[in-house]
Amino acid sequence: MGRHFEKISFEQFKKDIKDDRETYEEYELPTRSTKHSAGYDFRAIYDFTIMPGEEKKIYTGCKVKMEPDEALMLYVRGSVGTKFGVRLTNSVGIIDSDYYNNPTNEGHFLFPLYNSGVTPYVVKKGEAYGQGIFQKYLTVDDEDEITEERVYGFGSTN
Repeated sequence: MGRHFEKISFEQFKKDIKDDRETYEEYELPTRSTKHSAGYDFRAIYDFTIMPGEEKKIYTGCKVKMEPDEALMLYVRGSVGTKFGVRLTNSVGIIDSDYYNNPTNEGHFLFPLYNSGVTPYVVKKGEAYGQGIFQKYLTVDDEDEITEERVYGFGSTN
């Protein structure tokens, strides 16, 4: 099965981001910057600014396919947190493998960012702001069988 990033459909892009075929065609999927980088860098699809004390949801335009025992952990890039005071509102984003292609939003995920700093955080189109790291996870040996399957998108497991 493997793991890889995919663009969401143009229909989902129009719904979540904007009706702009050119922007859809030109944005890039996440990549690693160096041979031994753990994280895949997410680059801005559009310019954005987050004012001090403001929260914004930054859509990635991506969905991710991975093995059933893996998750994608989302973090801000180190320099974003230390230089600008910007962090994820949920500390760490966790994208489960069954989030992929869910019927609500195709598995489109975002970075909910909060600026706790004192200056505006300005990001230009194409600049990296976040990173994703794939991780395997373990379960307990005596767990009862879980038959529930994901039917919806963000926040649907409670």
